[in-house]
Amino acid sequence: QVQLVESGGGLVQPGGSLRLSCAASGSIFSINVMEWFRQAPGKERELVAGLTYDGSTNYADSVKDRFIISYDNAKKTVYLQMNSLKPEDTAVYYCHLQITTYSDLRYADDYWGKGTLVTVSS
Repeated sequence: QVQLVESGGGLVQPGGSLRLSCAASGSIFSINVMEWFRQAPGKERELVAGLTYDGSTNYADSVKDRFIISYDNAKKTVYLQMNSLKPEDTAVYYCHLQITTYSDLRYADDYWGKGTLVTVSS
């Protein structure tokens, strides 16, 4: 019922920028929580940035003042603007959304994107 499509990953030099996108489609009534996670090789998946329906944001200490999470309701797309990228930002980035669908307005379900690879290297 709900599909998430991520894009925007790639290879970038240290100090560069990338913008990741996560487009949601389907029978969506509301998107309540929007998050970006990342998983580096040999490490556990970690929360990078979060945004709730009321506009509250939170960021991992390692990305504060460099990354910005945002949401375009008309496009149902979540973005992660990544600036001043460092080699340690290299990871597969996943979007995670909590979505209420028209099929059941009582609950919100968790949806994950398939991931997009970001490589920061000179």
